[in-house]
Amino acid sequence: MGEKAFQDYYPDDLSRCYGCGRLNPEGLQIKSVWDGEESLCRFRPRPYHTAMPGYVYGGLLASLIDCHATGTAAAAKYRAEGRAMDTLPPLRFVTASLHVDYLAPTPIDAELELRGRVREIKGRKITVAVELTANGNLCAKGEVVTVQMPEAWGK
Repeated sequence: MGEKAFQDYYPDDLSRCYGCGRLNPEGLQIKSVWDGEESLCRFRPRPYHTAMPGYVYGGLLASLIDCHATGTAAAAKYRAEGRAMDTLPPLRFVTASLHVDYLAPTPIDAELELRGRVREIKGRKITVAVELTANGNLCAKGEVVTVQMPEAWGK
């Protein structure tokens, strides 16, 4: 993933999120990019992301799905408007609803792959479906309803 990630376009004042903020040194700092019509994020869990020996904590999986979906929503809105991601005003999305289904234990020693698909763009609301796999196995899936953040929130 050598291209610039969605999260790299976030303005500095909106780049401190624990999951996706590039300016949060203690955060996950996930990176999402387009892979055709899907968004893609790869993440390697650390040993302290454990639930029980050998497996990832479910809250981490929910955070990854959440932040990957909000980044996907922003990128999708820019695409829908025919705008580059570095144009003003910045488009940022927050979570209105997060639903996660845990389907299989997620190994802590594997690179996780998240793939997002935009289900619906309706005004300021975008719904994104995300699948999370490890070693090619589907471990979790989620649906995130996002809403466009009012411009004043970033001030």
